[in-house]
Amino acid sequence: MTEQAPDVSTLSFEQARDELVRVVSELEQGAPTLEHSLALWERGEALAARCEEWLLGAKRRLDAARADADDAAADGSDD
Repeated sequence: MTEQAPDVSTLSFEQARDELVRVVSELEQGAPTLEHSLALWERGEALAARCEEWLLGAKRRLDAARADADDAAADGSDD
């Protein structure tokens, strides 16, 4: 993990996912100190939360698009 890791809130889904994969891999290999392991764990939790934010946002957008499509279809069936 780099010393100056970017703020999680600025990461795209893909960036957060890719960094999370690296963090998990490093944790699985065993960090040299407990402090480093804890820092990795905390970063991983933040990255996982960021990915979830992106996924929930995407789901909301899909749900809204489906609702719009359903409304349009219902409006067209009144003819």
